[in-house]
Amino acid sequence: MASRIGVVGIVVKGDRAVVSKMQNVLSEFADIIIGRMGVPREGVNTIALIVEGTQERISALTGRLGQFSDLSVKSALTSFEMSE
Repeated sequence: MASRIGVVGIVVKGDRAVVSKMQNVLSEFADIIIGRMGVPREGVNTIALIVEGTQERISALTGRLGQFSDLSVKSALTSFEMSE
């Protein structure tokens, strides 16, 4: 199955207790995360993940993160497919 490259944007707002739970999810999906950048701000933090994996695996990551009420998650996948 072909891999796709994309970006997952995460905004952390409200209760920062969700950060450790989010980190656990990111660790579970470390195999598809090839880059990560965080920008701390007063009251709101943003994280950009560069991901490479199957569409199903990337969707599983965003679905798990989307379950947290203090996170806002959006993804953008390229149409470029990489053969494995």
